[in-house]
Amino acid sequence: MASRKNTLLPFIVFLLFKLLIVEATTINSTDADLNKGCIEKERKALLEFKHGLKDHSDRLSSWVGADCCKWKGVDCNNQTGNVVKVDLRNNGDFSRLGGEISDSLLDLKHLNYLDLSFNHFQGIPVPDFLGSFERLRYLNLSNAVFGGVIPPHLGNLSRLNYLDLNGDVYYYVPLIRVSNLNWLSGLSSLKYLDLGRVNLSEATTTWMQTVNLLPSLLELHLAQCELGDFPPYSNSFVNLTSLLVIDLPYNYFNTSLPSWLFNNISTLTDLYLGGANIKGPIPQVGVGNLCHLVNLDLSHNDIESQGIELVNGLSTCSNNSLKLLNLGHNQFGGGLPDSLGNFKNLKSLDFGNNNFVGSFPNSIQRLTNLESLDLSENSISGPIPTWIGNLLRMKRIDLSFNRMNGTIPESIGQLIELTQLYLDSNPWEGVISEIHFSNLTNLERFSLHLSPKNQSLHFQVRPGWIPPFNLKYIDVSNCHVYPKFPTWLRTQKRLKKITLRNVGISDTIPKGFWKMDIWWLDLSKNQLHGKLPLSFNVAWLFLGNNLFSGPIPLKIGKLLSLKVLDVSSNLLNGSIPSSISKLKDLYVINLSNNHLSGKIPKNWNGLDELQVLDLSKNKLSGGIPSWMCSVSSLSSLKLSDNNLSGELSSSLRNCTGLYFLDLGNNRFSGEMPKWIGERMTSLGQLRLRGNLLTGDIPEKLCWLSYLHILDLALNNLSGFIPQCLGNLTALTSVTLLPTYVADPLLHHPYWEQMELVMKGRHMEFERLLPIVNLIDLSSNNLWGEIPDGITNLSTLGTLNLSRNQLTGKIPKNIGAMQGLETFDLSCNHLSGPIPPSMSSITSLSHLNLSHNLLSGPIPTTNQFWTFNDPSIYEANLGLCGLPLSTKCSTPNDQKHKNDQDEDGWYMTWFFISMGTGFPFGFLAVCGSLALKKSWRHAYFRFIDETTDRIYVYIVVNMARLKKKIERIGVHG
Repeated sequence: MASRKNTLLPFIVFLLFKLLIVEATTINSTDADLNKGCIEKERKALLEFKHGLKDHSDRLSSWVGADCCKWKGVDCNNQTGNVVKVDLRNNGDFSRLGGEISDSLLDLKHLNYLDLSFNHFQGIPVPDFLGSFERLRYLNLSNAVFGGVIPPHLGNLSRLNYLDLNGDVYYYVPLIRVSNLNWLSGLSSLKYLDLGRVNLSEATTTWMQTVNLLPSLLELHLAQCELGDFPPYSNSFVNLTSLLVIDLPYNYFNTSLPSWLFNNISTLTDLYLGGANIKGPIPQVGVGNLCHLVNLDLSHNDIESQGIELVNGLSTCSNNSLKLLNLGHNQFGGGLPDSLGNFKNLKSLDFGNNNFVGSFPNSIQRLTNLESLDLSENSISGPIPTWIGNLLRMKRIDLSFNRMNGTIPESIGQLIELTQLYLDSNPWEGVISEIHFSNLTNLERFSLHLSPKNQSLHFQVRPGWIPPFNLKYIDVSNCHVYPKFPTWLRTQKRLKKITLRNVGISDTIPKGFWKMDIWWLDLSKNQLHGKLPLSFNVAWLFLGNNLFSGPIPLKIGKLLSLKVLDVSSNLLNGSIPSSISKLKDLYVINLSNNHLSGKIPKNWNGLDELQVLDLSKNKLSGGIPSWMCSVSSLSSLKLSDNNLSGELSSSLRNCTGLYFLDLGNNRFSGEMPKWIGERMTSLGQLRLRGNLLTGDIPEKLCWLSYLHILDLALNNLSGFIPQCLGNLTALTSVTLLPTYVADPLLHHPYWEQMELVMKGRHMEFERLLPIVNLIDLSSNNLWGEIPDGITNLSTLGTLNLSRNQLTGKIPKNIGAMQGLETFDLSCNHLSGPIPPSMSSITSLSHLNLSHNLLSGPIPTTNQFWTFNDPSIYEANLGLCGLPLSTKCSTPNDQKHKNDQDEDGWYMTWFFISMGTGFPFGFLAVCGSLALKKSWRHAYFRFIDETTDRIYVYIVVNMARLKKKIERIGVHG
């Protein structure tokens, strides 16, 4: 019995609270004899109040006549005739009141109920005088666009039971705020408090202390209040023993949850803390605590795996009342707990977007009341158990983005209440047949996007099959559907969105199909053929990568609802219809990769919403029409691979909002616009490759702080590489791929595509384009040195300066470019050694230094060991070392070579001096003798005398020698 009393207690308290709210007002009596009629003073007060309001829809038209008690929204005490209730709540019919709130309402001395919620008071402050209604028990000003500071005078309303000031936001910023919450302490009778979307940042350290002074409080709603503190008070300090609801989502607590929340409020039925920046583990729940909990939402936080103990703790309650359990978008891991099977009353279970692993827990089959199951975006493996068909109350199943495999069980077709089924991104195999849908009479949404790498799932239904359901949305991709167009789609009268992408349909689209009221149609990547069809209701039309042929229909201008037109990669020909200009809501036009010819229409002046225009890979000619850059919303322009011509300066000057510009492989001529970096400040991707552009590379390109792709290759550009290229800030920081791009199954209206040369190959980039960093200036006539500042570009992935006239040395600090993967300097006149710092670029995978004047040894450390192709270094006669056949000398060889070089140097100069000295000496002597007769006679006289002396010397010495020999012979 005691256990039953504890279970019923919070509901009895809640019922009493509701009765108090009802008792706060006394509805007009239906007994005419008891109705005393309206008091004149109060009638005049209401009329003056009405006079200050703006009532554009005439909601207060009944406020005429003598008896104000009969006016709509006004209730009186049926005994005294005093006005006790003014209820002008707008119930969503767009007839919102505005204007000023007159203080004439103060004459309503007996007013105890005032509701002005869901109107529009254009940011005026909450009136101070509202704090003077001594009898007021109910005050609701929520969602009525009040602004400024909440008046502390509201703290005088000591009888108030219900206060709802839930505010409005403007660009995510609350319009209404408080300077402090001290005034709350005066509301001693308060049972319901809602300050949601009120800026409480100035009270972030005291809010809990103030709320703790409200002992009668049953519901606390402080959602999105910019609170940054969750006080870790002791359990004995907290005095909220009657609290039923705590609603604090989307704040900035940035801390773990305090223990008092789980161990000191035994009456709690609802706990909402989604998106509140909760971290770390969850305190252990004491036995028997939180057993009255009905709704628990801790989603979109950063709670770790230990938090799963909360589930185990709650499962021990003998009379478990939990109906909603939402732990999605956290960091929970491990296997799904078996204790889930103890929550017999559970209706909604959301564990999506965590790190759970393992198989589908069998304990879930005991949750026979379950209506919604979300286990998406985990790593759950194995097949769907066949017992899933026993959860007959199930309305929504989301198992997408896991590692589940095997066949989809036929028992899923027994879920007669099922309205939504999401099985995306799992490696399913086998067959889906009519049996899988046999009893799904309420199915509205069916989604089965699979990976293009795994197409092992086949649909097998009869051509004449009539399904039991009436879908609103069908999304199927990368499966095998019957080759003929599924005729059963025509039986779906409520169908609004159809995606049958890459499902192998090879057929024409039936004519009757276009009578359906569809706003989204994606039939891309099939083999559909015939003339391009039209649907006058469709807004998003994706027919790309098919075999449609013929011209684009001239009547396409009648598709006035069209927002996205994608008929790329077909066999369309003819000219582009000028009637497209009538489609005022278009924001994506993709006609690329067809056989369209002629000129781009000149009169598309009305496309004010256009953001993306892709006419690439056609046969278009002429120039860029002036209207194109008059569309201020245009952010992506791709006209590459056509026969377009003319100068860019006049065509692009007004394209100031572009982020993506690809004009490659055309015949544009003239100089690059000098102002391109001054006017196109948002430009991030620029490709002008393969044109006839001349002149210098403008230095103002360096002003483009978002530029991360610059492809100017294959032009006739000349001059120096700008020194300031090292100032491109987008190439100095790491860019992460946005999550909406990283999702391989996400269907975006348009992904920018660009063909770039990387690692020596032409590569097509689409979703990865935001993180590609490239500068390609190859095949031009650039000269001068490589600027040292280019080494500042630490995240640049590809640098191609090949086939120019560059001279000088490779920058010494090239090793600072740690993000470099492709580096091509071939076919220039660069000299000097390969800088040793280049070997520190461990990400480098493609290198070409051939056909230069480089010298010295090739580095042998890190990545250079992998560059074993001699063609990387060929035609550099001064380079040596592997992989070249030219060996580098050892230190001893070098010394010997130096000595030889020194001796050779001396011998060379000796022979030079001999060769030049002899003729000069001979001419000096002989010339003097020939010119001076006295010198000539003296010279020859000297010769004769010297000859005679030598002769006499020889004869005398020879005679002495002869006598000496004879003397030796006699004695011998």
